[in-house]
Amino acid sequence: MSRVAVLGASGAVGSELVRQALSRGHSVVAISRRPSLPPADGLRTVAADVFDSAGIAEALQGTEIVLDALGLRKGDPPGVLTAGARAVVAAGPSRVVSVGAFGTGPSASAAGWLTRTLLSRFMKAELPDKVAADAAILGMGGTVVQVGPMKSGPISPTRRTVGLDSVPRRWFPATVTHATVAAAMLDAAEEGPRGEVLVALPK
Repeated sequence: MSRVAVLGASGAVGSELVRQALSRGHSVVAISRRPSLPPADGLRTVAADVFDSAGIAEALQGTEIVLDALGLRKGDPPGVLTAGARAVVAAGPSRVVSVGAFGTGPSASAAGWLTRTLLSRFMKAELPDKVAADAAILGMGGTVVQVGPMKSGPISPTRRTVGLDSVPRRWFPATVTHATVAAAMLDAAEEGPRGEVLVALPK
């Protein structure tokens, strides 16, 4: 098994990544600004800020896989996602998988017009940050797993991950659980293609 680092480990997807990575037998370094995860065998928590690239590089030292689960929270300064992605790229890990929003960047053409319209209206200030972060990860040969709206719940028993050319055409993307997204990211990290955008679907 591998040593895995999770960036944004205190968030909904990040905490699921930590839990599932440990259950798969990986050792995990959980990185967040304010670590809040309970102790567990194989887990090390690290406090680090994405705007401190040296601190992120130190936290990532010795890890084979980096899972970037950074999200935006109310009050976050501009550029959090891009700063995190660039800090990861600068650290030079061998394998990176990050979470992204379906309908942005490379997947914009695969999404329906309603998705694009809603994203541009309700995520106007966040879109450039998301697009730039994805571009940084893809540019270093990493993988971006893009998803539609997320919710709490278990891993979907019918889940699948597809390339952009196989995304079902819908008015709006299907809602997917945080746990399903985490499972898709781990699958991609362990055996998925590199340098591509994938889409996690509940079925």
